[in-house]
Amino acid sequence: MQIKVPVENGYLPDKFGKYAPAEYRIDDGPTRSFPIEIQDAPADTKTFAVTMIDHDAIPVGGFTWIHWVAANLPGNLTTIPENASQSGEVPMTFGNNSTAGHMVNNQNPLTAQRYSGPLPPDKDHRYTVTVYALDSKLPLQDGFWLNELHDAMAGHVLAQATQIVLGRV
Repeated sequence: MQIKVPVENGYLPDKFGKYAPAEYRIDDGPTRSFPIEIQDAPADTKTFAVTMIDHDAIPVGGFTWIHWVAANLPGNLTTIPENASQSGEVPMTFGNNSTAGHMVNNQNPLTAQRYSGPLPPDKDHRYTVTVYALDSKLPLQDGFWLNELHDAMAGHVLAQATQIVLGRV
């Protein structure tokens, strides 16, 4: 299985991150998710899960930052469309990103349980985008955490693909 996230000049396009225009923001944070092409997923894929994490946030905040976690996307997708996190075009179960944690304490599910675009404060950051092909629907409800996703996926991952994308400071 392979995935492809669009890049421009080596970076995630501006509209998906720090330099997103006002119409692609909620509560001043970038919320328009990027499209992801999925190729060669196993034929018996029932659902997909998506994660986007930032290990370059560790020196800044002391931990990996979770930008996007979602589960139970339909297994017949070949593309997760642009803005799928907000549009409702693709059914999915929404996980919490790091803004939902106690440090930020974001209570708005439109931002805390959706894609939260890159805002690198110190230097360009590398974002790890992973799509998991799964053999079943996961028993998760909106508002689950990344660790709960990994627990639920145990024994159900048919394939996975990762792409590292850069977000500019």
